[in-house]
Amino acid sequence: MQMLTGFGIVIIVFLLSKNIGLYTVYVVLKELLSPLVIIIIIIFQDDIRRALIHFGKNPFFSSMRKIKDIRVTDEVLKASYSMAEKRVGAIIVIERETGLKNYLEEGVRLDAKVTHELLVSIFLPYGPMHDGAVVIQGDQIVAAGCFLPSTTQTNLPKQYGARHRAALGLSEQTDALIIVVSEETSDVSLVVEAKIYKGLDQKEMSEKLLRLLERENKV
Repeated sequence: MQMLTGFGIVIIVFLLSKNIGLYTVYVVLKELLSPLVIIIIIIFQDDIRRALIHFGKNPFFSSMRKIKDIRVTDEVLKASYSMAEKRVGAIIVIERETGLKNYLEEGVRLDAKVTHELLVSIFLPYGPMHDGAVVIQGDQIVAAGCFLPSTTQTNLPKQYGARHRAALGLSEQTDALIIVVSEETSDVSLVVEAKIYKGLDQKEMSEKLLRLLERENKV
């Protein structure tokens, strides 16, 4: 809305500038507004993509997506709570609307089916990829050992370590769902939209994840 308001103001100034004799302003704005369609596509590309996805949806594909979501969340949470019991740290990212391509480049490409066995094996201590994050797209583990941006927040509690800070950092820049398993406290947390949800058991976590994924499907 702020961008649209800004565009509206610029267009009004453009229309008025010629009538009130501000020819320099008129010429400058005319040059800027010439590629207006391209500018709008670039600025609103994510919104346009979401709109196209929404129009392309039908009940059959929505049902198939829901089945995949349930399977993926079951596997992710089975692995997460299993690792929590063994005090194995982990960070698992589930992509939603915002693409995560930039964060995959430094990771190890896997393109493997999501299973709890594979997730646990990735985060085993001393493994080559255990320090980074796993990124899931759809029902595939696309990469592991990915590095995420740290949060800019400075007033976080001391119990939040590098994984929580990385999860917060990513959630500040994208709409991803991030599961964090703490090796220090054995807690499993959900980080989304710059918020950390703690103290959820496996069933509660599953319900919350599925609600968030279902909300995305309705957008």
